Amino acid sequence: MGILYLLALLVSLGGMVVLDRRFRLFFFDRPGRASVVLVVGVLFFLVWDVSGIGLGVFFRGETAFMTGILIAPELPLEEVFFLTLLCYLTMNVFRGAVKVLGRKRVS
Repeated sequence: MGILYLLALLVSLGGMVVLDRRFRLFFFDRPGRASVVLVVGVLFFLVWDVSGIGLGVFFRGETAFMTGILIAPELPLEEVFFLTLLCYLTMNVFRGAVKVLGRKRVS
């Protein structure tokens, strides 16, 4: 049961890939730029998390659904996958909105 959250994040990331491929939103439109944006976004939020942990603002929540693997003090493995999902979702939504709004202007 200690892997359920990670599995849920991986399934959600898989869903983002499917949507991206189907509608050519992010990686399937411009893979080079998408890679840079995703890596910069995830690194930004990891620095944010580490800063918050260092200041005593963020703490690791204990639950039976997580693996318990830490990549740094108070920073669980699942956080990296969550931040990746967050950034990927944001870019898919943004690019989808741009495509939909751009299509409506032409009509």
